[in-house]
Amino acid sequence: MTQIPSLGLLEAVDLRQAWAHEALSFTPWLAENLSRLSAALGIPLELEGQEVSVGSFSADLLARNPLDGSLVLIENQLEQTDHNHLGQILTYLAGLEAQVIVWIASDFRDPHLSAIHWLNDHTIDPFAFFAVQVKAVRIGDSPVAPLFEVVAKPNGWDRQLQQQVASKTGELSSLGQFRLAFWSKLLELHPEQAQWGSANAASSRWHPLKNSSLVVVTYISVDCCGIFVRGRRGQSLEESRDLLLEHQQELEQRLAVPISDGEGYGLSQSLEADARDPSTWPKLAAWLVEHLQAYLEALEATVVDTERRQR
Repeated sequence: MTQIPSLGLLEAVDLRQAWAHEALSFTPWLAENLSRLSAALGIPLELEGQEVSVGSFSADLLARNPLDGSLVLIENQLEQTDHNHLGQILTYLAGLEAQVIVWIASDFRDPHLSAIHWLNDHTIDPFAFFAVQVKAVRIGDSPVAPLFEVVAKPNGWDRQLQQQVASKTGELSSLGQFRLAFWSKLLELHPEQAQWGSANAASSRWHPLKNSSLVVVTYISVDCCGIFVRGRRGQSLEESRDLLLEHQQELEQRLAVPISDGEGYGLSQSLEADARDPSTWPKLAAWLVEHLQAYLEALEATVVDTERRQR
């Protein structure tokens, strides 16, 4: 006689049991767990910033798709959608030059779903708008688990993804091929940089400082390369910028670069060049390696030393 299995019942849980506060709980959690949202959307996501300033507003999360370099704006609501958030999303879209917009909410009102569909039907590539419903569930006494369900997306989005990356052959987009070739050349010219990881198609390489909350990031784009300092994932831009400003005088003396107390990263530099031309790669690679070493040494002697003594 076949034994009938005993299965649990999947139950919906109030979102506030999982995340007590939208800004203080859900947004930081999502920043650390972007892979959950990435799996639902079908695109890879790398965190760019949290609570990113746009005029008098702050966008919840800004991410980047490393396959094509496009910016992804993520706006969260642990409640039903409202007109205010729709207006904020359009404001952020203009201020951040994002191409993919993800609106997360516990429930979508019909007028707001209609707005998402209208935007997808009346904007051109590469713009894409998503409505994602977030739920919290559990089975019996199990821990609460998040569940993301895409309830609106561009027509033919799956086909667009297949065109962007031929998954069967592992073929990269042209932008991904460019980045992979550049980082491979940098490692060929400067093999000691392999300590930070192998070449890949991402736009940036992260260099975390040991025993510190700061990370030095080097990046490549088609018209420049650059370097900036940010906090670890989940840390706001304001926190890392304030930390740098505490050591402003010494850092500016060591690096000969002013530290900004306004919007964006507090400490950054870039070198303009046509990076699509491989003949520029040795110069760009040398610039990145030289500045990375200078930044690491300056931060180690100032910020990191202070953080170490305060422990």
